[in-house]
Amino acid sequence: MIQLQQNSSTLVIVIHEIYGINQHIQDFCSYISSQGKDVICPNLLEKGSAFDYSQEEMAYRSFVKDIGFEEAVVKIKSILSIYRQKYKRIVIIGFSAGATVAWLCSDDERVDGVIGYYGSRIRNYLEVTPLCPTMLFFPEEEPSFQVDEVIAKLERKNIDIQKYSGTHGFSDPYSSNFHKESSQKARDRIIDFLTEKVE
Repeated sequence: MIQLQQNSSTLVIVIHEIYGINQHIQDFCSYISSQGKDVICPNLLEKGSAFDYSQEEMAYRSFVKDIGFEEAVVKIKSILSIYRQKYKRIVIIGFSAGATVAWLCSDDERVDGVIGYYGSRIRNYLEVTPLCPTMLFFPEEEPSFQVDEVIAKLERKNIDIQKYSGTHGFSDPYSSNFHKESSQKARDRIIDFLTEKVE
């Protein structure tokens, strides 16, 4: 688990991808901390090291078999139980599988904001209606589904949805799919969200 303290009234819970707490997630947590927010990133994999990008299939199988979305949600909600009284605001930011977990927590009244990066499995949970300000980032293209179809269904729920140039993983500088401009635009939106929506 990563825990970074800034004595903030806002806690940001970061939820990693299927790979675990890799360099990208560590850097992102440091970035959010540098913005003056307290940060927690639980290790949902409960294993020592993160998977390498070349182990995508293995990482995916491990996530589905050993964790699964429902169990991940239980873990995040246990963190909410522990920290809810200590913070004025709690925001969850998730990446990929972690974005779907964040989405599944958006209807919990203890959550004050949710941000999801390319949560492709959100398409399986369209019945969720967030109770907090929610912002979702999607790439122009996803190999497994039609982005615009999912966005059209989600827009009815009054969610802030942004579509950026690039493909799945556009915000990860260690990924071959990294798209610098889209990554920066998304980060700018996050800072606006954390500043406007929760202070």
